[in-house]
Amino acid sequence: MVLQAEEGRLTTPAVRVLVATAVPAERDAVARAFTGPFPGDVLAVGVGPARAAATTATALARASYDLVISAGIGGGFQPSAPVGSLVVADEITAADLGAETPDGFLPVTELGFGAVTHRPPESLVRELAAAIGARTGAVLTVSTVTGTAARAAALLERHPTALAEAMEGFGVAEAAAAHGVPVLEIRAVSNPVGPRDRAAWRIGDALAALTEGFGKLAPVLESWNRHDR
Repeated sequence: MVLQAEEGRLTTPAVRVLVATAVPAERDAVARAFTGPFPGDVLAVGVGPARAAATTATALARASYDLVISAGIGGGFQPSAPVGSLVVADEITAADLGAETPDGFLPVTELGFGAVTHRPPESLVRELAAAIGARTGAVLTVSTVTGTAARAAALLERHPTALAEAMEGFGVAEAAAAHGVPVLEIRAVSNPVGPRDRAAWRIGDALAALTEGFGKLAPVLESWNRHDR
């Protein structure tokens, strides 16, 4: 499902936004934030970085956008990102793209090729975080969700500014970069990163936080459109 934009909810010229979520429940949580027309499209692009990248790239090839937002729920590193809180990425990093060696993990950048990090526009991150009451830090993209305390600790050791992990942000960011479009990532924390405990998940609360956060998005985009682009 795509929510087609109608005439200007934002000031003219409007920022046309593509929001890429993983699954329909996240897409619908974003859509509920808007009582009027959304200034762009909201897509459920699929789970995982490869599917997210492919679907986002297809959407960007078919239409023109000024901004791409990877959005949804994710795990939060405790105690910095408690369940129910919002995180805005100041860097979007592929945490497990690289090689295991006897001396530890090496990202592809240290192997001499590729990239593992995309950095959203600093002013937009700062203003959005202030508007929605979010923390800012690294959001890690993983292909395998963390399920042990040891892996959570290892990720934090390699990425000390990490606040959250999810599975799509880096893929979405790769597609946006290929099309020359700025990218953001917004995550609502549904569970702690660490030992897998489904009883501790608060998916409903996280989806509600995502809706609330996106409800405060429009004025930030208006300001960014006028002054920072």
